[in-house]
Amino acid sequence: MKNFALIGAAGYIAPRHLKAIQETGNRVICALDPHDSVGIIDSYFPDAAFFSEFERFDRHVSKLSNLDYLSICSPNYLHDAHIRWALRSGCNVICEKPLGLNPENVEALAELEKQSGKIVSTILQLRLHPEVIRLKEQQLGNRHHQGKRKKVELTYITPRGLWYDYSWKGDITKSGGIATNIGIHLFDLLIWLFGEVQESQLHLKGPRKMSGFLQLERADVRWLLSIDPSDGTGASNRSLSIDEVAFNFSEGFSDLHTLSYQNVLNGNGFGITDALPAIEVVHQIRQASAGDHLAL
Repeated sequence: MKNFALIGAAGYIAPRHLKAIQETGNRVICALDPHDSVGIIDSYFPDAAFFSEFERFDRHVSKLSNLDYLSICSPNYLHDAHIRWALRSGCNVICEKPLGLNPENVEALAELEKQSGKIVSTILQLRLHPEVIRLKEQQLGNRHHQGKRKKVELTYITPRGLWYDYSWKGDITKSGGIATNIGIHLFDLLIWLFGEVQESQLHLKGPRKMSGFLQLERADVRWLLSIDPSDGTGASNRSLSIDEVAFNFSEGFSDLHTLSYQNVLNGNGFGITDALPAIEVVHQIRQASAGDHLAL
C-alpha cells in the first residue's frame, strides 16, 4: 500500500483522484486545501489529516517518513510550483493536466525530476479510452490510407454558468483560458493520434469561446471550444469526426483516472515529455490574437 498526500481536495477533479487512490488499494494520509468544504474525503479517507494552510501542511509532510506520492489537483497556475515542492520533499508526483501553463517552466521540471530521483506523472486519460486506443490502432494499421491526410472536425461545447467567470478558471492568468482548462486534453489527443503540430491558426478568441485550425503531420483539424450555454441547445456537445465519420468519446470516462493511477504505479504513466507538445500548443494559442497564423 502506497501513502499519498493530496493538494487540492475541494475542487471538481479531486473526487476522481480520491476514488482512483482508493480503488488501486492505496490511501491518502494528509490533504491540503485553502477551502475547508472537503467533506467528500469522508467517503474515501476519513482519517486523513487535513490542512487549510500550506505552512502547516509543509511542516506535517516534513515529519513524515512514509509518504510515497503527492497528487496535485490545485489550480493550473500552481501546478509546476507544487510539483517542485513535492520533488524537493522526496515525493513522486501525479498531477492533473496541465503540468504548467508555460513550456519553459515545465521543461525546467525535467531537470529537477532527474536530480530528485523521483517521477513526475500526469493524467492524460483520453489516451486510455478504449475507443481512442481502437482508433489509434486503426489509424496505424490501415496501410491503404497511409500518407493520406485526414480531415478532422472537433466540437467541444460544455456549458458553464456565470460562476466560472468569477472563479480562478475564468482568470486566464490562473487557468490559461479555455484552450488550456477545457481543451488541453483534446489537443493532446489530436497530437497523439495525428502527429506533431506544423501550423496553427486562431479564428476566434474569447473568454467563453475559441476556434481555430491545426495542421498536424497526418491531419487537418478544425476545432471549436465553448463554455457558452447559448451554443447549441445549452447541453454538452462533444463530437469528433474523421473524414466525416463520427467518433463518439462521450462515454467510458468513469474509470479512466483509476486506470491512469494503475499505469503510474506499474511504471507506465505519462510524464513530462508526453505532456509538453499540448502545453506548447495552448501556450501559443493563449499568446495569439484572432486571425494569427502560427508556425510551430
